[in-house]
Amino acid sequence: MSRPTATAAQRTAAIGRHLMSTSAPSSKPRVDPPDEAPVLFESSGLIRTYVLNRPKKLNALDEPMLNLLRPKIEEWSQGELAQVIIGRGVGRAFCAGGDVASVVKYADSPETRPKAIDFFHREFEMDYILAAVPKPYICVMDGITMGGGVGLAVNAQFRIATEKTVFAMPETKIGYSPDVGASFFLSRVDGEIGTYLGLTGATLNGRAVFEHGFATHYIESRRIPAVLERLAALEDPTRSRINDVLEEARSELEPGEQSNAIIGAKREALDAAFSHNTVEEIVAALTEIAHNHEVEEVRQWAASTLEELGQRSPTSLKVALAAIRKGKQMTLLDSLQMEMNIATAFCSGATKDFKTGVTAVLVDKSKERPKERPNWDPAHLEDVDDSEILKKFFSTYTPEENTAPQITPPAYLSQQNKDIKPMQFALPTEAEIRSMVDGSHKSSGATEITLDELLAKFDSLRRGKAGVREKILEVVQRKCVFEEDKHMGQQWLKWKH
Repeated sequence: MSRPTATAAQRTAAIGRHLMSTSAPSSKPRVDPPDEAPVLFESSGLIRTYVLNRPKKLNALDEPMLNLLRPKIEEWSQGELAQVIIGRGVGRAFCAGGDVASVVKYADSPETRPKAIDFFHREFEMDYILAAVPKPYICVMDGITMGGGVGLAVNAQFRIATEKTVFAMPETKIGYSPDVGASFFLSRVDGEIGTYLGLTGATLNGRAVFEHGFATHYIESRRIPAVLERLAALEDPTRSRINDVLEEARSELEPGEQSNAIIGAKREALDAAFSHNTVEEIVAALTEIAHNHEVEEVRQWAASTLEELGQRSPTSLKVALAAIRKGKQMTLLDSLQMEMNIATAFCSGATKDFKTGVTAVLVDKSKERPKERPNWDPAHLEDVDDSEILKKFFSTYTPEENTAPQITPPAYLSQQNKDIKPMQFALPTEAEIRSMVDGSHKSSGATEITLDELLAKFDSLRRGKAGVREKILEVVQRKCVFEEDKHMGQQWLKWKH
């Protein structure tokens, strides 16, 4: 079932958490000394762990944290003693985002603007290093994981979601565009879920983060310490053995338990509406659905989504959609470079909306004023020139023109670019399910298949992984039809589209 639409107050609170404008006490009993480092490093057996340690700021990334993280991750990546890298956070967040307030402050002055651009440069290179690290990397998203936190997590081979996970890319809410590799990973999840999340800034919670492919495993938060102990006890922590440990601790969907994953008629409407390549067409499709869809819940969802898009920066929406569409054909490294060029444009005054959005959220919230739509410029989609968007954000600032920094991986990762497979241990994708149905999968062995055979195939391929059966049944219901073969006494699955 879909998650009920958040109230304006809830949405404002989520943005505030992402921007670090407010803080909340850690829900865990640990109290950290004020002079303790913002990133802690732990060793246990063959495991090396980084711990983001700014709980009062929801572990939001800032420059000192990046200064600490990169050299240690590179040391572990190249050393022989470290066999597995784990990332986690103290308190109720893994990482709620980046230090956007400081970035906007630096970007406002030509003298300090290089510092703003350099923050993004270093952050994006860190994201790539973690994605391409030549060792198993496990990220524990046990809490708020937004923006910059998603960049640290979403391309890890193993990504653990818990009931406390709150996942979002809320950049369009502040007049910016999803970054940290978003154009790569949002364009690769099933259907148009990524486009929807990137444009609206909507959140996924708990099990839905796993069901939509942003996590590879779903484990109850209370089990995480025991899981980490089991991992540390492994004498030969291969990816297969790590997967086994995580699967043994899995939390399966209980009878009567509801997920906020977007499924059924609502999912069909979402995929149809967000499949368009212009924001105007997306808005028109949502308007049609809101007025004429036969299901009331879907009409309400479309109307609510239109309202959300109406609150976002029109410039940000167009930049975000263009980046997601371009990113689908790019490697992660190329996507990050494109986003580096875009970030440079935002910092260099290609639009006022970045400063306007951050200022509106921070100042308005601090004064406890009612939530209002920021004063975006231009204020309406029809006033944003698509050709200007492509020129300002995708062409003007590039390394080739010496107007944007180059994302340069360390030499030891130079051969890793094609080997990033973030879905290897996740639930099967719709594309993989389709290939098994139409016979093009390397393990299909036939051009026709029954539902029972399809379920058995993936149960074997995924070694009994939790959630596989439910995922396949949901996809089959939306995407397949049954063709009866009276001669064989079988019902074959056929893909609709």
